[in-house]
Amino acid sequence: MKINKQDVLKALETISAPGEGQNMVESGAVTNVITFGDEVVVDITIANPSLQAKKKTEVEILQTIHRLVYEKAKITVNIKVVAPTKSAPNVIKGKSIPGIQNIVAVASGKGGVGKSTVTANLAVTLAKMGFKVGILDADIYGPSIPIMFDVVNEKPLAVNVDGKSKMRPVENYGVKILSIGFFTKPDQAVVWRGPMAAKALNQMIFDAAWGELDFLLLDLPPGTGDIHLSIMQSLPITGAVIVSTPQNVALADAKKGVAMFQQESINVPVLGIIENMAYFTPEELPENKYYIFGKEGAKHLSEDLQVPFLGELPLVQSIREAGDIGHPAALQTATALEQAFEKITRNVVQEVVRRNDDLPPTEAVKITTMAGCSAVKK
Repeated sequence: MKINKQDVLKALETISAPGEGQNMVESGAVTNVITFGDEVVVDITIANPSLQAKKKTEVEILQTIHRLVYEKAKITVNIKVVAPTKSAPNVIKGKSIPGIQNIVAVASGKGGVGKSTVTANLAVTLAKMGFKVGILDADIYGPSIPIMFDVVNEKPLAVNVDGKSKMRPVENYGVKILSIGFFTKPDQAVVWRGPMAAKALNQMIFDAAWGELDFLLLDLPPGTGDIHLSIMQSLPITGAVIVSTPQNVALADAKKGVAMFQQESINVPVLGIIENMAYFTPEELPENKYYIFGKEGAKHLSEDLQVPFLGELPLVQSIREAGDIGHPAALQTATALEQAFEKITRNVVQEVVRRNDDLPPTEAVKITTMAGCSAVKK
């Protein structure tokens, strides 16, 4: 008997494709059918790699053709296993904040490397360049942004937005700020477990009237812990900036900070590394450079990790003094410090533009176990 190809295809339409709602032909699982006399060759692809699934598919095809086409047909079934097509990676699955264009996390593996100082000066430099900027002080246990912006005694006011009561961020130097420091006394320790801290962060993120912002900078706490994961769970972060000093002890932790953002389950682009306290130049010897913490350590790290080097900042007494009195050093005019912060800020903006041109938006992530994370599926 000569078997007709169309009869075979019609028979296969009665079988559901493994894991699909459609039949084998409609779903495209059947890639080819060849008939020659009483012989039939069926090529099919399935997503399930298990031996049981392959055997079940083969048996169903054999039985169906024998029953509906020709009971003595000689049938060969070629099964190919292909990985299921994933949805486009890095699609925003978390809650974005209306009006905020870019969210940049400023992080460091180790405390004391000047991360908050860099965040504050990046923010005021962006504001000087004409951008609309905000800072979320996510360092729940050691908030320092209110001090650096001279707003320690300020309190966010409640405003009505579309019928809902929201917090209006405190503003100074053209930068909108929210910090847990606004809700605690200066001498009060924040003794909270992770879930409580995460809840407070979520309130400052989503219950705030940020308005239109070009950049929201997140001043993250040191390390790679619960707060970091809570932030990345809540927000689709545009990219991360790592701050480190040149010394090996700080670089070892900075490397872990980069690795955290680059984990497959987190996958936040690292915009680059900033080297703080790169060298010391005495005021009386402006031509001299003393590499107290080592020379170009963060620069070499960026080369090793193949992430951009955003620039270096000197160890200068006036940066510390400016932060302590609540007037960030980048607000100074016609100084070497202003130029240094402007150069780094331009590099950050350039990397954000490049990242937005080259990559799709970042996923928020969902914490699934104590051991790690997985992408949110909503």
